[in-house]
Amino acid sequence: MATGQKLMRAIRVFEFGGPEVLKLQSDVVQPIPKDHQVLIKVHACGVNPVETYIRSGTYSRKPSLPYTPGSDVAGVIEAIGNNVSTFKKGDRVFTVSTVSGGYAEYAVAAEDMVYSLPDKLDLKLGAAIGTPYFTACRALLHSARVKAGETVLVHGASGGVGLAACQIARAYGVKVLGTAGTEEGRNVVLQNGAHEVFNHRDINHIDAIKKSVGDKGIDVIIEMLANINLSNDLKLLSNGGRVIIVGSRGPIEINPRDTMAKESSIIGVALYSSTKEEFRQFAAVLQAGMEIGWLKPVIGSQYPLEKVVEAHENIIHGSGATGKMILLL
Repeated sequence: MATGQKLMRAIRVFEFGGPEVLKLQSDVVQPIPKDHQVLIKVHACGVNPVETYIRSGTYSRKPSLPYTPGSDVAGVIEAIGNNVSTFKKGDRVFTVSTVSGGYAEYAVAAEDMVYSLPDKLDLKLGAAIGTPYFTACRALLHSARVKAGETVLVHGASGGVGLAACQIARAYGVKVLGTAGTEEGRNVVLQNGAHEVFNHRDINHIDAIKKSVGDKGIDVIIEMLANINLSNDLKLLSNGGRVIIVGSRGPIEINPRDTMAKESSIIGVALYSSTKEEFRQFAAVLQAGMEIGWLKPVIGSQYPLEKVVEAHENIIHGSGATGKMILLL
């Protein structure tokens, strides 16, 4: 080890595969921020389903091995690189992306992917903002171009992206319907902006939604599990309605005819297709939400870094998420 290099604990992935490839190491060299980068002492890091797909090697984006997963950290600025003007040591921040990986005691991030965390939100809550809230912003405001007075159905509304979508849609004057598989989940969805919530494990839940919205149908469906729901979604839409696909875990057969009479659209969302300008717009919406008070992350399961394997197993195979899963450092 070169003189002056500091070591830290971090999760490292040396090969793609199941959760067991996540290795906790205590002798990882602490990263150093370069131009326009900051070093953050990580207090908490969000765990996102996409991180399990990347880890398994089945995702379109493959990092070079070895790597440290994690994009949504919250913590305190430890050091800044050259030409950083927005932050100083000691600032409380959260990120939507990191350069070095967030499942670690310290993480480097590009200055323009780092945002101030207001004092009224603690650092755990900061780790639950990043990917879920920016994804929900992109889905609702950029892809769906949702308008006040429209009706939105959030399928799988009790998870991180789902709750973010409910809060944002409600703040924008939209009628919000949600689905969740557990009673606890449904209660949380109602407390976070939904006007009405349905049990997606109930065999008749599609009929119940149809009955609630009447002949007009639903303008926008935010879809977390397209491989199960997409065919039904198309039947629920209004004229000109759109299904926004945030998540899918496999193929599904649909009848394209279901899109024709209503001239409906199926639109996929990838947060990291956003331009810098779009990231700035989403950040402005979210900063306003923090100031006004409608942006209130809900924390679900919390794990220490040592239990990251369990966290990755549970985020995919758990029995219906409520709130945002985070790692604590």
